[in-house]
Amino acid sequence: MDNKTMIKLCVIDDIKSVVDMISKKIEWDDHGIEIVGTALNGEEGLQLVREVKPDIILTDIRMPRMDGLEMTRAILEFLPSSKIIILSAYTDFAYAQQAIRLGAYDFVKKPFSIDEIVGAVLKAKSAFEQDQQEKTKIIEMEKKIKESLPILRQEYFTLLMHHQSSEMNARMRWEFLEIGLVPKDFVVFIVEIDKFIEKYHTLPIQEIELIRFSLQNILEETISASTTGIIFREAINRYVCVMNCADNQMAAMISEACCANVSLYSNCTVSIGVGIIVNRIQELPGSYRQALNALSYHFYTDGNGVFSYTSMEVKEQGIPNYSLSKEQDFLFALRSGNREKSLHYLEEIISDLIDTYPLPDPKYVENVCYEISSKIFRVMLEKFPYETVHPLENRLIDFKNKAHISLQDIRELLINLCEEGCSWIEKERSHESNKIIHQVKDYIIANLNMDLSLEHCARQVNLSQGYFSNLFKKVLGISFQQFVIHEKMEKAKSMLIGDYQVQEIAEELGYEHRRYFSDIFKKHTGMTPTEFKSHYLGSSH
Repeated sequence: MDNKTMIKLCVIDDIKSVVDMISKKIEWDDHGIEIVGTALNGEEGLQLVREVKPDIILTDIRMPRMDGLEMTRAILEFLPSSKIIILSAYTDFAYAQQAIRLGAYDFVKKPFSIDEIVGAVLKAKSAFEQDQQEKTKIIEMEKKIKESLPILRQEYFTLLMHHQSSEMNARMRWEFLEIGLVPKDFVVFIVEIDKFIEKYHTLPIQEIELIRFSLQNILEETISASTTGIIFREAINRYVCVMNCADNQMAAMISEACCANVSLYSNCTVSIGVGIIVNRIQELPGSYRQALNALSYHFYTDGNGVFSYTSMEVKEQGIPNYSLSKEQDFLFALRSGNREKSLHYLEEIISDLIDTYPLPDPKYVENVCYEISSKIFRVMLEKFPYETVHPLENRLIDFKNKAHISLQDIRELLINLCEEGCSWIEKERSHESNKIIHQVKDYIIANLNMDLSLEHCARQVNLSQGYFSNLFKKVLGISFQQFVIHEKMEKAKSMLIGDYQVQEIAEELGYEHRRYFSDIFKKHTGMTPTEFKSHYLGSSH
């Protein structure tokens, strides 16, 4: 058997024959046991134990210089894992019991047989090996716990940010997790990487992890220059920092330094929200909520800055200004497809929303903007089928799922929705206008015998004269009057070729006087009706 796995045994007795019998007449090697030393009195025995550190000690209860009781006490102080077997005569049984109470493992009564000694030692060996296995398990467990401490600390702090804890429990966990912070005077600040998803979603995971690791290093080094702190990751783009700090102004300065250093030493920028100083561990959730609230005000910025809860007004905020009349003006302009007016009213509504001090709750402004987007959809649904409007609704759903939404983002969304809506309405109106003008065109051609004035035709389609005149020319590329004359003259040509008389044609086309018709015809064709008829039918006709 390998010596490294042998159990070490010492034999101590003031009778040499007993020592020799136990140490020499038993084949201990067969049992995985090695005799590492013997002694004939208590003092020598204790010295031997100190030198060879045996796993099992066989010792007499009564010996010169130092008895077994005293030696047992000394050995177990020095070598508590060893198993001590007491050899005692029947008359010394009370001493043996006392030795057991002191921590001895077992005893064997004299006189004893070799089998009794072997049995007692093997029993002690089994107990020792079991103890060692338990110790090994504990050591392995402690090693794993040590290795897991960073993760355990992160999980603990994540829970601590959201749930109350008693002072006693908090301190116990604090010590167990070896948290390197003084358990008083804390501040929490939350760091969020600006536009993380938009900037880095195409990168491989290794590069993303490298970015996050380097940012955490920058934050840790910046904080450690002023105080002690712990940083843990709360989300893919967010860190939570807990540091010892007794001064709100100092907390703001450290977080400003973190923001500046990230911008200086990396390709990223961050937004930071800072809570208020708290004195006890169980108050950390309050500082965390304040930091989160402060962070939300980056809705009004493009990031790369710090919002501190101490700099925000804690008094109750009034309702931001929102004009329902401006909303009605905006929706009316949108319905009419007036892009310029729609955008003007939209900008006024948003400006009014944020024109307060302190700035209103970002969530309120965000919700109002989403309500406006819903009203844009309703206007679109009034004019277009759901299948047409549905893609705009999907765009809003995708927008709401973004990791970080700023006021500028939501303003651009509303502007895009508004511009697209106006564009659709304008195209639809253009399509409708074409239909209207072509209807009028057909009406004119079918009623050339009438006095087709601009006023009369505009009234047929319920349009003002000015708008109708402009629309007519825009759609057909010719003025209303020119078109009517052109169509009448074309019919006149056809009737002349059909051998109608000039007077008949004039009456058919709504002209009271033949001469007036002839003047218009000559002006239009360069010939009088008679000349035109002779030209096409021949002078002999």
